[in-house]
Amino acid sequence: MPTPDKTDVDVPHRRQALLRHDLPASIVVFLIAIPLSLGIAAASGAPLMAGLIAAVVGGVVAGALSGAPLQVSGPAAGLTVIVAGTIADFGWAATTAIVALAGLVQLVLGVSKLGRAALALSPAVVHGMLAGIGIVIALSQVHVLLGGAPQSSAWANLRDLPRQVLANHTEAVFVGLLTIAILLIWPRFVKISLLPAALVAVVVATVTASVGGFDVARVDLPPNPLAEITFPRWPDGSPWQIAVAVLTIALVASVESLLSAVAVDRMHDGKRANLNKELLAQGAANTVSGALGGLPVTGVIVRSSTNVAAGARTRMSAILHGVWVGVFVLLFAALLEQIPLSALAAVLVVVGLRLVSLAQIKAYTRHRELPTYLVTALGVVFTDLLTGVALGMATAVLFMLARLARCEITRTSPAEGRWTVVITGTLAFIGSGRLARELSAIPEGGQVDLELHLDYLDHGAFETVQDWREAYERGGGHVTIREIHDSWFHRAMSGRLGGARSQSRVPRFLGSWSQWASIDQQRQDAMQAGIDEFERSVAPLVRPHLADLARDGQKPEQLFITCADSRLVPNLITTSGPGDLFTIRNVGNIVPAYGSGDSSVGAGIEYAVDVLGVSTITVCGHSGCGAVRAMMGGAAGEPSALGSWLAAADLTVDDASEEDCITANVAQQLRNLSSYPSVRRAVGEGRLTLTGLYFDLAEARMYTVSGGERRPVTVA
Repeated sequence: MPTPDKTDVDVPHRRQALLRHDLPASIVVFLIAIPLSLGIAAASGAPLMAGLIAAVVGGVVAGALSGAPLQVSGPAAGLTVIVAGTIADFGWAATTAIVALAGLVQLVLGVSKLGRAALALSPAVVHGMLAGIGIVIALSQVHVLLGGAPQSSAWANLRDLPRQVLANHTEAVFVGLLTIAILLIWPRFVKISLLPAALVAVVVATVTASVGGFDVARVDLPPNPLAEITFPRWPDGSPWQIAVAVLTIALVASVESLLSAVAVDRMHDGKRANLNKELLAQGAANTVSGALGGLPVTGVIVRSSTNVAAGARTRMSAILHGVWVGVFVLLFAALLEQIPLSALAAVLVVVGLRLVSLAQIKAYTRHRELPTYLVTALGVVFTDLLTGVALGMATAVLFMLARLARCEITRTSPAEGRWTVVITGTLAFIGSGRLARELSAIPEGGQVDLELHLDYLDHGAFETVQDWREAYERGGGHVTIREIHDSWFHRAMSGRLGGARSQSRVPRFLGSWSQWASIDQQRQDAMQAGIDEFERSVAPLVRPHLADLARDGQKPEQLFITCADSRLVPNLITTSGPGDLFTIRNVGNIVPAYGSGDSSVGAGIEYAVDVLGVSTITVCGHSGCGAVRAMMGGAAGEPSALGSWLAAADLTVDDASEEDCITANVAQQLRNLSSYPSVRRAVGEGRLTLTGLYFDLAEARMYTVSGGERRPVTVA
């Protein structure tokens, strides 16, 4: 993937990147920008020159100042509806002044470093807004495609569409349908980046209309483009109306540009976008575009993704594309005037419908945000943009509050006279009535295990639980309350009793049975309780991954040899999961030398190296190791199974400290590893690395062992 420019690249390399990558990419982007800019201007009801001016300014000004070097700016379909409404309210000359003022607002936002604040808006609202705008564009431009004229609103366009379809069978329809056919078919069969579908479709439609002598409306540019530039005029309207128009263009353009910059970041592996700098660049471009009579400028994902795909390396691609647009308008305007308006309308119909992304709809369905998306989109279509966005934001807030207040209560009776009640989610006062009903349904005099998986517990809900508990126990019952993940209830109880704040409990998947199981469970069925907790809480999360491993087999990268000590949990101290570690555990993390008589450890080593092809073998010792203590006490020489095993460590114990002996033991086992032919062969071929670790239990900290010394583990 392409990488944006860096300031420390020398001049020859920059020149080479310009000639080999940026120049060809700029031509591709220029070719796609021409039809899109003309079409967006036509759909907005603005002079066609306004779209071309915005393309030039977006390329040159925004490209030169951009915080996202590979992003390409210009007129955007997402602002078409807003601009059309602004022109209807204030006229074109006043609209250019509003665009320039919107640019100044963006400059203020950029200087205030509020670039990332725009991303706080729910993506479902943003994409719903764009989908609504796309539908409005398609509904209006399909009338132009059919040889008619768009109506004043989306509802009117939709209402009059059947009549327009029945009444218009002109040559404009043929040109429009031909354009759409090429737009849809060309990308499927032709992968030449220098021939984008929009350019090919418009060229073919134009040639067809010219050769066939079709009587269709065409692009109308002024004979002297520079002399026909519309300069800004202060809008006639109340300060409130002007302020709303300015802020609407500024905020929508900012959000669209920043979302586009973030999306472009995902397309390359170079430096990430500076969003505040990008906002300044967009503000400067809009100020200049408005001052020169151009449309609003935003970062445009269609042109930006084309730029990246065409191999651009630096911001010069975006700048040059703007230069090519300006040169073409000044020298070849007559060619542009041959383009049928129905062809541009067809391009806009396809662009508008593509703003309604099925992939996004599926994603928001999975995340339960589809109502927000739909409310925003339909609000934009059938009311106006600001109302639609406001409705979408209100819907997002309502669903967020509903999720925050969501609480699941399950009540089961696995044994006669013993009940289990599991409460999951947020337990707030608004759910106290339901909670009280569920708890009151439990028969009196029983044993109740109340298990709390809570994200939050407010005082009202706490009082409901505690009052029920006290009443239930007065009636002869017994209630055991256990908390998972956090200690909301016990902290509240501590505060009620005036005691010290209780310490947060360790989550079950980190803590041992003694930290979450009752004393009776520890004595009787702690293992079964742990299995039940796994199947209820953890299994649903890991089941898909385990299913893949069951199907594809294990492919671990590491062989991890460590002690059998119950305090040492390999997956915990390495934050690893299923399929990551091939583990051998024994007393003292001992690796008997090759040919010493023991074969179990050797079999594991050879299987890991020769069959699994691990790239690393790690020997991990730990503080307080009982095996090393036994060796220091002379147990290694005793005639017993433990003594014989410890003798296989081949460790000479002197008067060194226990920690030094444990470190020396790790170093010795690494040397024993090297006695295995498969290990020596893999190390010699450069496909295997041997490492040593020392884990301090009291500090919960890992050290590397090298040359008989310990050093803290560091990540490069």
